[in-house]
Amino acid sequence: MSNMTPNPLPRWFTENEEGHSQRFVEHFRDLRIKGTDIEGEARLLDAIVAPHSLILDAGCGAGRIAGALHRRGHRVFGVDIDPILIEAAKIDYPGPTWIQADLYDLDLDSFGLKEKFDACILAGNVMPYIAVGTGAQVLSNVAKHLRNDAPVVVGFSQARGYSLKDFDHDLSIANLEMDLRFSSWDLRPWTPDSDYSVTIARTR
Repeated sequence: MSNMTPNPLPRWFTENEEGHSQRFVEHFRDLRIKGTDIEGEARLLDAIVAPHSLILDAGCGAGRIAGALHRRGHRVFGVDIDPILIEAAKIDYPGPTWIQADLYDLDLDSFGLKEKFDACILAGNVMPYIAVGTGAQVLSNVAKHLRNDAPVVVGFSQARGYSLKDFDHDLSIANLEMDLRFSSWDLRPWTPDSDYSVTIARTR
């Protein structure tokens, strides 16, 4: 009999209604059809990394950011725990490598990936959607797959139940150091009153 404790279930599953994953997929498909700009996060990361970088999209969802980075010439690996989102990413955004895995115990070596990444992005409220109390673990898992001084770009809304104070604490535990912080992906200044934050941190 196994004594292994199952991974804590992310809030993405526990705090959303049945069918939410497919609705999420269709929402961004509709935005693409309408010509809505859904690539702001990718433009920011593209601006701070070298051409043809190896990039990890952690919590990639249905693939819009990884797909945009791939079109910009980067080699991208997208990881998400939700099989519905990963399948949609494979259909809508061919090019990146898509991996279904839990960020809580992420080990890309088990997928045969030995290279260190040049950068990582966690966008679309990834951090608030992981299981409560697992932020430091997730960030540590991401950091171990990055080369030294690699940027980690994280955007989320505190309204989702994960505070900036907790995030900064988790960054420190994960041995990541903050470089810059903004209130939006188009680099508007951050203030203590800002709900949304975009943080650029680096591996030490």
